[in-house]
Amino acid sequence: MEFTEAKDKFIQTWGTLATQWGINRSMAQLHALLLISPEPMTTEDVMEQLQISRGNASMNLRDLMDWGLIYKQLKAGERKEFYVAEKDIWKVARQVAKERRRREITPVVEVLNDLKAIDATTPEAQEFKRVMEGLSSVVGFADNTLNAVIRAEENWLMSQFLKVFR
Repeated sequence: MEFTEAKDKFIQTWGTLATQWGINRSMAQLHALLLISPEPMTTEDVMEQLQISRGNASMNLRDLMDWGLIYKQLKAGERKEFYVAEKDIWKVARQVAKERRRREITPVVEVLNDLKAIDATTPEAQEFKRVMEGLSSVVGFADNTLNAVIRAEENWLMSQFLKVFR
């Protein structure tokens, strides 16, 4: 397989995979491009390589920065903004977990905690509370799992284990 074909296949595959993380396809493809780029890229570089509009590129670059997956990099003597992706895949995975937790899990935990606090004096209210407690348990498990991923590097044993697979 030639490099160009491999690059295109990776960008398309990353775009498909990342949609399962809650990231839109264009944003993921842009991330993939920056991830494999040996040099920082400008908005114009991104637009040209992905054949997307300036608005699409700008919006997704901003979103990727909000997610903490890419950074602006300044070059002396250049007025253009350059972008570079975090290259450590474990850091990327932890950052995605952290963002998904913040955007998805935490709000659900808060709502479920409110919903469990109902006055359960009727059979319907008791059943409602039982279901909310079950949902809360499942969401709590997901939250704990994401926390374990986020804290993975803080745990020395886990970081030593992860080094083996890098």
